[in-house]
Amino acid sequence: MHFTVLGAGAMGLRYGVLLQEAGNQVDFVETWTPNLEKIHQQGGVYVSRDHQNRHLVPVTVVTPEDYHGDPDVWVVFTKQMQLADFLSRTAHAFNDHQYVLTCMNGMGHVEKLLNYFQPEKLLAGTALVATVLNGPGDVDFIGARGAGTMNLANYTEQPDDMTHKIVTELKKCQFNPNLTTNFRGTLLAKVVFNSVVNTLCTLFEITMGEFAAYPGADDLSRQLIDEAYDVCERDGVTMLNTREEELASVNYVSQVANPLHYPSMYQDMSHNRPTEVDYINGYLVRLGQKYHYDAKTHAFLTHLVHLAETTRQAAASSTSTVTQKQAEA
Repeated sequence: MHFTVLGAGAMGLRYGVLLQEAGNQVDFVETWTPNLEKIHQQGGVYVSRDHQNRHLVPVTVVTPEDYHGDPDVWVVFTKQMQLADFLSRTAHAFNDHQYVLTCMNGMGHVEKLLNYFQPEKLLAGTALVATVLNGPGDVDFIGARGAGTMNLANYTEQPDDMTHKIVTELKKCQFNPNLTTNFRGTLLAKVVFNSVVNTLCTLFEITMGEFAAYPGADDLSRQLIDEAYDVCERDGVTMLNTREEELASVNYVSQVANPLHYPSMYQDMSHNRPTEVDYINGYLVRLGQKYHYDAKTHAFLTHLVHLAETTRQAAASSTSTVTQKQAEA
């Protein structure tokens, strides 16, 4: 099959490289200039697994404006705040026979994708797969091969032959895909997971294992899970897991699967990039407001993340100013 990945970041590279290794034709489309230039300079991307066996994998990557391929499936892994511009710049290459698969964090991407793709050809889901972009053209797959899992569903909740073909290719890559017929429940399962682990690990600059080792971790997780489930149930969503199963998932991934991993929100924060908290905890807050439910804990954490972003950016700006003055002197 022919796949084209929008966004050659950590997760985009992981999916694309493994799909390529499974025998598929894979192209990458990227907008981050340092990443594009580094990959072109190297002739590919350097790939490690758990900081070991770093090797160069040849890949094809271009800007949206320079892409003129016709893939069977688009694989979308951009940040939520970048997606609208990314899609607009790539729209000349979209057509009615193409499918699109996305496992982006947060909520808000589905509506944007439906502006370009037919509902029956939209597959979305969640990926419990840890990956780190060390820098331009350098990615690290965290965890043993086959350790991650993913859930996905058709927007129409009616899987067709092409859906099953896509799932088959994902199985070859050992992503362990679970095809469901519960679209919103599938997406919101990861939102709830991320609203706990991503946000708390980011605020305290700790790994998932360090969070899980805290004696009060279960109490923190339960409070956030309960509040999120209260919101989702008011919106008529049937969740994939019970509340206790969701807590068990948080604990398993944090304690066993990826204890040394810093979540993607932390990676953004540590590089002074905007986080996706408004699409995760903030989304749950806004959804609750529709039903006059106040998700107070999620609202508080959303504010805390933005406060941390603001203070870090101010500190970085101050340091840059001092450095510039020293250079001028």
